Amino acid sequence: MLSREDNERLVRVGKGTPLGELFRLYWIPFLPSADLPKDGQPKRIRLLGEDLVAFRDTEGRVGLVDQACPHRGAPLIFARNEDCGLRCVYHGWKFDVTGAVTDMPAEPVRSRLKERVRIKAYPCKERNGMIWTYMGPDQAELPPLPNLEWNLVPAEQVHISVRVQECNWLQAVEGEIDSAHAPLLHGRLDAQGTTSAWIQKRDLRPTFECIKQDFGMSIAARRNYDANTLYWRVNQFLLPFYTLVPPLSPFPDLSGHAWVPIDDENTLCIMFSYHPSEPLLEKTRQVFAEGHKGRESGHASRHALVQHPVTVPYAGYWTKYNPNNGFQFDYEMQRTTWFSGLPGLWVQDGACQSGVSPIFDRTKETLCSSDTGIAMTRRFILEALGAYRDHAIKPKGVLDPDVFMVRAVSLRLPPEDSWVDVGAPFMRAKLGADFGYEL
Repeated sequence: MLSREDNERLVRVGKGTPLGELFRLYWIPFLPSADLPKDGQPKRIRLLGEDLVAFRDTEGRVGLVDQACPHRGAPLIFARNEDCGLRCVYHGWKFDVTGAVTDMPAEPVRSRLKERVRIKAYPCKERNGMIWTYMGPDQAELPPLPNLEWNLVPAEQVHISVRVQECNWLQAVEGEIDSAHAPLLHGRLDAQGTTSAWIQKRDLRPTFECIKQDFGMSIAARRNYDANTLYWRVNQFLLPFYTLVPPLSPFPDLSGHAWVPIDDENTLCIMFSYHPSEPLLEKTRQVFAEGHKGRESGHASRHALVQHPVTVPYAGYWTKYNPNNGFQFDYEMQRTTWFSGLPGLWVQDGACQSGVSPIFDRTKETLCSSDTGIAMTRRFILEALGAYRDHAIKPKGVLDPDVFMVRAVSLRLPPEDSWVDVGAPFMRAKLGADFGYEL
């Protein structure tokens, strides 16, 4: 259970908040490159509570600028994207990707006003189909992009999906680093539609061990595999908002999320699944993109997405499964087939993470032993907030991009072996290298 003050520190991401200022030290992925064609329609973006517009100019450069024209506040989502800039449709003021004003057609020819006016703009970079922005305090000396393996492997080895989830970023993070829920929430019942025999076949009482790392936290769940073997699944939390999930035979891929805060109450869920050394199977890609027999996988399928008006941030990435329609919960399905009664993997997670309220009051929690990883991750983030706020100490990953070269692992080990020691080489990512152990 958190105090109300600590809960506020961990959920508020706006400019000037402790967490918001920490997040602004990092490059933030926020949009697939394919969403912004040259001179194409601008897109409404909201990041860390700031309302912005993204566009790609005639020369292919990406701009991320304030949503409001500095003249009279007209919305730049309606601006004309042409000739290397956004032209406001109200009075024709035009802005380039740096935020400079390049034209004021209604002003006198000799006016020097445009030399004194700028619109807020954040620098952007692209790598392997993803656009990143830096919203931090030092715009003159930018840190390096983080070396996250999912954003470095060839395109044929990775599948990326994007959706909006209507809850605070921390609720989503805590859902993914929690291994205890998986066999229950994501489980299927036995042939009779009952839980008793189904539960008896599984070890539902994992033991947790956690260690602090330069990148964040390693959260290891130990289960009995057989009489002489323990099964370890080690999830990773990487500051500022990344989670990594281990492979699970027979599905040989690594996965995880960037849980990017849109604002205090909404999260951009960028999910990635990749194989470190081989192309993803075409069947796997198809399930990710299309779903399977009407159910969702860990990725939001194209059938799950609904289009909102252009004035809504991330207009194309909201889904038909949301709190307003009960995430399409099906009681008959719960009674006969699926433990949760919810239509697919990510929907099950999303319903539990955001179904009660966008920001959960953690003073009302009753934590237990399986929440060890969650409690320690919260403490880790709070310590990072305090170190930066009080002593200007930045987390190591801000300036060292290789801190992020991490993998989640699943290991079968004899009881006397340490998952920390045996797993250490497998938890370091190396581009082009296979898992290094038998799945």
